[in-house]
Amino acid sequence: MTFDDWLPLLVVLSSLITGLLIFFVGEEQHRTRSWLNLIGAVAKLVLVGIMVWGVFQRHRYETRLPLLPDQDFVLRADAMGMLFVGLSSVLWLLTTIYAIGYLEGSPHRSRFFGFFSLCVTSTMGIALAGDLITFIIFYELLTLSTYPLVVHRGTADALRAGKVYLQYTMTGGALLLVGVVWLYEVVGSVEFTERGVLAGVSVVDYPDLLAIFAILVAGLGVKTALVPLHGWLPVAMVAPAPVSALLHAVAVVKAGAFGIVRIAYDVYGVEFAARLGVLDPLSWVAGITIVYGSVRALTQDDLKRRLAYSTVSQVSYIVLGIGILGPLATIGGVVHLVHQGLMKITLFFCAGDLAETLGIHKISEMNGVGRRMPWSMVAFTVAALGMIGVPPVAGFVTKWYLGLGAIAAKDYWALAVLAVSTALNAAYFLPVLRRIWFLPASGEWPKRERDQLETRPTLLVPTLITALLSLAAGLFAGSWFSPLGWAKLVTAREYVS
Repeated sequence: MTFDDWLPLLVVLSSLITGLLIFFVGEEQHRTRSWLNLIGAVAKLVLVGIMVWGVFQRHRYETRLPLLPDQDFVLRADAMGMLFVGLSSVLWLLTTIYAIGYLEGSPHRSRFFGFFSLCVTSTMGIALAGDLITFIIFYELLTLSTYPLVVHRGTADALRAGKVYLQYTMTGGALLLVGVVWLYEVVGSVEFTERGVLAGVSVVDYPDLLAIFAILVAGLGVKTALVPLHGWLPVAMVAPAPVSALLHAVAVVKAGAFGIVRIAYDVYGVEFAARLGVLDPLSWVAGITIVYGSVRALTQDDLKRRLAYSTVSQVSYIVLGIGILGPLATIGGVVHLVHQGLMKITLFFCAGDLAETLGIHKISEMNGVGRRMPWSMVAFTVAALGMIGVPPVAGFVTKWYLGLGAIAAKDYWALAVLAVSTALNAAYFLPVLRRIWFLPASGEWPKRERDQLETRPTLLVPTLITALLSLAAGLFAGSWFSPLGWAKLVTAREYVS
């Protein structure tokens, strides 16, 4: 095997080995643990950079190892997977830096960072999986590796949240397994292929394939937080801020949405899925979830719960883009994998900054906080405006392409959903911005020394970087190296014969 054959596996191993080593690092050895985290994250970023350039040049990277009789363990780098891998590797580095600062002085850090690395390993495996069996292996490993992060604090609320999380995600995993086994029974081994692998399936199998699609989407819909499968997500907000960022921006909800993208495009294929009639119901579920999540966000005073319901709504933009047939909507849905991640991780970083620096957890406590923590709140403002869809932040690009796609497909109801959603986004974010910048502080903030930053540098710097990336993704959307440019590349390979 050549280096190119090993490269996808090396990307997965870079975080797996890091995590396993960290488990053996003593709690007092914080410098060793931090260096292992950073070396693993940087190594992964370098390897991913090599693969991104190669995939852009249509170079092939594939690791294939024997797993079962007539079934290989397959890791493959393609355009769709690299979009997710690129996002995850960049945000893993930034979240690692943030978590080092956030957890400073807290207990069980080696356990936390060990499972944190295993979570990233699972995410990379999901993104690089070349077939459904490899995908489901990493998908279930993601559930197991994130559970210890959700219950990390060990409080009664954390343990209850972990129980709810496992109940939802294990049920979803069981449904996914049923769908995968049934699909293998009907068509045999299924490897992900651009434009799908089911076009030649017999008409006799269409009823089975309809039922299988529904089961697969239901299983994946749990992690995607599609209504009514979303109940675990707000409950899980008792986890530390770096975990919340990981759940919402990098790993869990993105894994579910990415899985639905794979099923629709690289298993069924959009043309075949349209003939089966499964895309319209998928887009309707997404539309309901978009509006429902936004309505529920309106009533939340707890900042992280408001952001959680915002995620329920925002991730379904990805699913809506899949359900609306046509390249423009596909571009909008695919690029939102990245855009939502950049904006949402910024918001959760800011929530963590507020909690750690000033003890603020509720929106009603945020009056005038922009004067005490101006840089963090500028980052929050950029991300919030992006979620609303204000140009030139990344969220505007997503909504623009989804809107154009809805018009091109004559799905005007989807255009109405986008309009209602945007109004609701404004309704639950603009009052927060008003509190931050225009209302007087309710009391005295804790003092800081004249030469100190508003919060620890390890908390502030990653927050500012992700906010800048959210802005840059919109400002430079027209360039070939932007997330939008890559989404266009993915879409061209999915639609062009």
